[in-house]
Amino acid sequence: MDAKGEKKLLKVGSRKSKLALIQTNHVIERLKDYYGDDKYEFEIITMNTTGDNILNTPLAEIGSKALFTKELEEALLNNEIDFIVHSMKDMPTTLPRGCCIGAVLKREDPNDVLILKKSFNVEHQITSLTDLLKSSNNKNGSFTIGTSSYRRIAQLKYYNPGVQCINIRGNLTTRFQKLDDPDSNYTALMLAAAGVQRSGYEDRITETLDSDDWFYAVGQGALAIECREEDRFILDLLTPIFHFKTCLECISERSLMKLLEGGCSVPIGVRCKWEFDGDENPNDKHYSIRAKLWLSGAVFSLDGTKKVEHTDFVDLNEDVEESETNFTNISLPSRTLPCFEKVKRQYRNSYKLGYMLSKSLREKGAVDILNEIKQSKQKVL
Repeated sequence: MDAKGEKKLLKVGSRKSKLALIQTNHVIERLKDYYGDDKYEFEIITMNTTGDNILNTPLAEIGSKALFTKELEEALLNNEIDFIVHSMKDMPTTLPRGCCIGAVLKREDPNDVLILKKSFNVEHQITSLTDLLKSSNNKNGSFTIGTSSYRRIAQLKYYNPGVQCINIRGNLTTRFQKLDDPDSNYTALMLAAAGVQRSGYEDRITETLDSDDWFYAVGQGALAIECREEDRFILDLLTPIFHFKTCLECISERSLMKLLEGGCSVPIGVRCKWEFDGDENPNDKHYSIRAKLWLSGAVFSLDGTKKVEHTDFVDLNEDVEESETNFTNISLPSRTLPCFEKVKRQYRNSYKLGYMLSKSLREKGAVDILNEIKQSKQKVL
């Protein structure tokens, strides 16, 4: 409450989509769970972003790295809102000057999912992507998968060059309507599991692609809260809902993508795994984890004919040389935290993991793939 005993008003920025509002309300409820209903009043300020306004073009072809963030960040820097709720996978690895990621919430399922057209599922009794790619329909070239993600398209083509992919944009309800329309060409959709689950469509999932052979997007499944980097009040406000384990995963993944100069226009996929010491349960601790963090990464050519893959790990508590980095704009906790130096060491090790993996991928040939992608885009332009 303020000096007059009234609730303090906090303005929360969000995109207008149904999923974005579900995620924003989730964050608000988490804050209310901790602070109660008497201290703060939350007002959601919605707006359309560039990515929301361009629906007939694949995201990777639009050419901006801030498709779903730019307009909201402008409002944040103009003090029109106090913080923004984003899907982490939509966040560029470099933010505008004055902005930071003030909190990362606990990651939900980071995997992709396959969703089959209802009529096709009943007729063909297919239960997995493997079945679909091996089906006689695929050999005849008579089925198509709806996705606008270069990463998903490249992986599909890597496993079966004959697969047909069609761009599909819009909210989930619209996508499901397009999928199930008897006159549509779509046989299946590929989507992020977390978005499908948050929107209440779990019953439509045919298969969760949780194999080590399938790579999900950097930051997928996590929510990020962006605020002004000098706004100590908001940074402290967000501290109770900060999920440290997810934060370290995102630092390693985002540093890999940043150092590979990637984004949604480059087919880069990742997969994180943990190796804990003893009975350590990181979900029960706010900061400081005794564990090794493993990160696998892969870079694909746009047509799926080339793939470079590598896996590496770090012990989060090993000594690491100080380096000048902002951890892809993910904020450090308050220096008053008793274990601050240990936390900072784990941040540095997570960033180091992304650095090591990017170096190994480059040595294995990722540079050639990335250069080919850049050249192909320049020819189109």
